[in-house]
Amino acid sequence: MERIESINPERLAWCCYDRGVSLDLMAEELNIATRSLERVMSGEDGLTFNQLRKVADYFGRGVLFFLELGPVEDARVHTAAFRTLTNQKPELSAKLKNFIERVEKQRDIYLSLREDLDEEDQIKFEPPDIPSNRPVDAARIARAWLGLGDVNSFETYRSAIEAKGILVFRTNGYNGKWQIAKDSPILGFTLYDADCPVIVVKKQLKDTQQTFTLAHELGHLLLHKASSIDDDGDMHSHQGHEQEANAFAGNLLVPESFLRLISGPAPGEVSDFDGWLERNRRAWGVSTEVILRRLLDARLLPQTHYTAYREWRQGLPRTESEGTRLYRHREPKHLFGDGFVRVVLDALNARNITLAKASIYLDGLKVNDIHQLEHHYAGV
Repeated sequence: MERIESINPERLAWCCYDRGVSLDLMAEELNIATRSLERVMSGEDGLTFNQLRKVADYFGRGVLFFLELGPVEDARVHTAAFRTLTNQKPELSAKLKNFIERVEKQRDIYLSLREDLDEEDQIKFEPPDIPSNRPVDAARIARAWLGLGDVNSFETYRSAIEAKGILVFRTNGYNGKWQIAKDSPILGFTLYDADCPVIVVKKQLKDTQQTFTLAHELGHLLLHKASSIDDDGDMHSHQGHEQEANAFAGNLLVPESFLRLISGPAPGEVSDFDGWLERNRRAWGVSTEVILRRLLDARLLPQTHYTAYREWRQGLPRTESEGTRLYRHREPKHLFGDGFVRVVLDALNARNITLAKASIYLDGLKVNDIHQLEHHYAGV
């Protein structure tokens, strides 16, 4: 089979360095002979077109990227938001870096489609003026800005945030290009943009876990006007911007007025805390731990009680879930959010894009599934 002679070895070397992978590892994962890659690095014709396409997909690049002359200019390839995230967490895996860039491309698609529709009532991101150094006051202002009521869930919080011009993606629970690996400590990240920021929340066992991540990332957007990537340790940090985002999230989800609605003192056994706070946590769409943390901060609960509950909770067995694909046509809405899906369907209806393009933008939905999705939105 004919092999390509003009592959730029500098660009292949840059991709390996950028993603922290060796030629041997890439060869193993792509099922390409290491010798073929070594021939490319020596300036020889080492790869077929199909092999080069596998390499390009592996690094999240186009085939032409490896055929261009000259070295890579990092600032032109990676956005400022991407560089911020990778600087915060230099140990990010190659798959997660590809995932971040995939999210950025999806946002670009959304903005391009929205611009082509040229609708006058398009939602714009216009954040409120909040005190960046007072997360409690900021949370109060943000609740009013979002129009939050007293009863909420992950979906109502998400809808309120999306209604303010922020894309909210929630990753898939099953393996695929839109999943953050289950063994990854990353729980979510924010890509700040003055016109259209994106919040990405990792699919977790409970919606309440996702809700706190969502509120935490919103805190970074509104308080710090910056991109951020966060793991479990960040969600319990007591320092710097992470502490501020945590305080913002806690007060956004459980404002001080909510604490007065909690009935009675804490039970004597931490195993009874979930039952004690069941009515409150179900109404507010949060976990027991979030409420306990707010009670602790308000000096209504001893530190020993909070610590004991966390230790007890961490000792419970965990059950893993792959998620369900029973309603495949609805998955893009769960993944990319209502606003993104509506823009794609509107562009399809206006004949600005083909069914094939809509399929690509909606996570590879088949034609029949796209029609089912249209019926779902039409209420048919």
